[in-house]
Amino acid sequence: MPNRKAALPVDAILPEILDSLRLRSNLVIVAAPGAGKTTRVPPALLGIVSGEVVVLEPRRIAARLAARRVAWELGEPVGETVGYQVRFEEAVGPRTRLRFVTEGILTRRLLSDPSLQGVSAVVLDEFHERHLEGDFALALLKRLQRTRTDLRIVVMSATLDAEPVAQYLEGCPIVRSEGKLFDLSIKHLPYSPEPLETQVRGAVEMLIDMGHSGDTLAFLPGAVEIHRAARICAAIARRAGLLVLPLHGSLPPKEQDRALAPASQRKLILATNVAESSVTVEGVTAVIDSGLARFASYSAWSGLPTLHVGRVSKASAKQRAGRAGRTAPGRVLRLYTEEDYSRRPDHDAPEILRSDLSQLCLALRAMHIAHPNDVA
Repeated sequence: MPNRKAALPVDAILPEILDSLRLRSNLVIVAAPGAGKTTRVPPALLGIVSGEVVVLEPRRIAARLAARRVAWELGEPVGETVGYQVRFEEAVGPRTRLRFVTEGILTRRLLSDPSLQGVSAVVLDEFHERHLEGDFALALLKRLQRTRTDLRIVVMSATLDAEPVAQYLEGCPIVRSEGKLFDLSIKHLPYSPEPLETQVRGAVEMLIDMGHSGDTLAFLPGAVEIHRAARICAAIARRAGLLVLPLHGSLPPKEQDRALAPASQRKLILATNVAESSVTVEGVTAVIDSGLARFASYSAWSGLPTLHVGRVSKASAKQRAGRAGRTAPGRVLRLYTEEDYSRRPDHDAPEILRSDLSQLCLALRAMHIAHPNDVA
């Protein structure tokens, strides 16, 4: 069977990762975008544990794509050694030992199987996003280690503030990989009062005038903004021979795969932050960053969950820019000023600080945990 694995920067630190996990139960890995942590670290763990390795991904698309990539590198179909499980969809089999799942899947599994029988290691990928389910999962896993001393916990990210997480995990080691990022040209555009979709069209025209020859990935807050941008960019895309493709969580899996699959013509991918981390979008050498995203929050007035558009953090902006430099030198056009960027927080606020916690409290009660302080 031919070797399908191209060398990736994280390969150089795999021996250090495995040696650490042979001696200690916990580990934090910080690896630059494109280093290969998502697809190389989890299968490497199979060689040092006897049971299953579960990888928590923040989004369904990342779980599916990561599983497919690892299975392809192993020369197997998905559902053999490597599988995935997301809401309403799964591809696993009796031989599956490496399972990519979304964060909530693990919480529900802990409800029915509090000791995680058969699971030897859990990897929390892209932990910098600090989703409520991810934070909750980490707390439950640390609690489980009191009785499952053989359980290994690995936390991974490119832009994580690693020291507090390592301290929470009993002062565990931190392993770093700088990765390999091609040269990026980052340009901050001046403030514009134009609607966001008009600004995106202007950025696309700018890239065309620059002679950009690769695919372009534009980050927008949500599906509504994506549809508006697709409509206003349609004419210029036809003239330039660009295939305009949306990419967001509400799309059917086939439509998501279409946006990410190789195409015979250049692509303009209009995406939410589902494309921000975990997977490499092949062929992308330019990024247009609106600097905005939709964040889940909670209205104390109505008692209902809400979504609001807000500015992303510096960490998210760096993640987005890194999409353009994965496979070749790239360009980044940010639709906000450099001063705006400098005033942004280093990291997004954890979801646990801005969400309704009633669902979490119900899960604790179902697990017979009397008080939240009993988790940590």
